[in-house]
Amino acid sequence: MSDQRLKIQADGGSRGNPGPAACGVVIKDEKGKVLSKHSKYLGIATNNQAEYNGIILGLEEAKKITKGEIDYYLDSLLAVNQLKQTFKVKNKEIQTLFVKVWNLSINFKKVRYHHIPREENKEADLMVNLELDKHK
Repeated sequence: MSDQRLKIQADGGSRGNPGPAACGVVIKDEKGKVLSKHSKYLGIATNNQAEYNGIILGLEEAKKITKGEIDYYLDSLLAVNQLKQTFKVKNKEIQTLFVKVWNLSINFKKVRYHHIPREENKEADLMVNLELDKHK
């Protein structure tokens, strides 16, 4: 197991809110080389639940690669602010997912969350939509 630093882009979405939902993750090394891509169909969920499931999927996959530092890039400002503990997590379902993220985070030296515009998260968004298209 390495101490490699990873960059992870994650996204989640539902068609309808709630509606059929999926999450997608792209894991890269420090130089930006894609190491792996993952997606998961979630069934019926909200956009926020899908976003959190994307973060969880990324951490689960990253755990197989490194115990080093993780830089997370998300287009969900709400999730970033909740994970940085700037905003409180009031929704019960999101609280459960938040705790899962928190518990997975202790497997790494450090996990940092960064907000990026949706246009910069197209790779992870594509993973979400490809997964949703499989379940039409």
